[in-house]
Amino acid sequence: MSGVQDPRLIVALDFAAAEPAEALAARLDPAVCRLKVGKELFTRAGPALVERLQGRGFGVFLDLKYHDIPNTVAAACRAAAELGVWMVNVHALGGREMLAAAREALSGGDTPWLIAVTVLTSHDAASLEEIGLRGTPGEAALRLAGLVERAGLDGVVCSPAEAPEIRRQSGGRLLRVTPGVRPAGAAADDQARIATPAGAVAAGADYLVVGRPVTRAGDPAAAARAVAEEIGAA
Repeated sequence: MSGVQDPRLIVALDFAAAEPAEALAARLDPAVCRLKVGKELFTRAGPALVERLQGRGFGVFLDLKYHDIPNTVAAACRAAAELGVWMVNVHALGGREMLAAAREALSGGDTPWLIAVTVLTSHDAASLEEIGLRGTPGEAALRLAGLVERAGLDGVVCSPAEAPEIRRQSGGRLLRVTPGVRPAGAAADDQARIATPAGAVAAGADYLVVGRPVTRAGDPAAAARAVAEEIGAA
């Protein structure tokens, strides 16, 4: 899919049902933000919700982090493309063959951006050690980003802390999509590695995922505009 990087804000619709997600979408402007639909909401509301959000003019990032055998992931990516989403992701821990199969499934026509999760922003060094990954989150993310680049994907999901080194390592070829973005003064919630919108852009983020600081704001539209303006100013 051809890629304008505007709007660069992606609002995470982390809701348990379609109704509050659509109510929030009705208050937001597709010229200001795109929307992210994750596992819980997609499991409860399904493709029909994605289609309705797209009908409102929003680009949708389908955040399901596909991680399975190569054939299964390739089929899921093709289904996402048929749904018409703007971006879809897989998990880099699925390995080279899985990543290559996903890339091949989305190799022609007007297909979604295909990106891969490196290390979840909820991880720290201790939790990585528990699951058998050596080194710091940054080191693990850099290794996985190299694998993603060699497989020919469009970009990665990474924390703002890893974005500069991934940009340098890939020569800027990989898009960097960064969750864990919080405006100054906002609660960290369950994110371990965070940055402000301006800080994330300065670090090299192309797209910023923001959830609760927008979705739980008294005026979500104003909160989204404020984040978008901070991104633009940066």
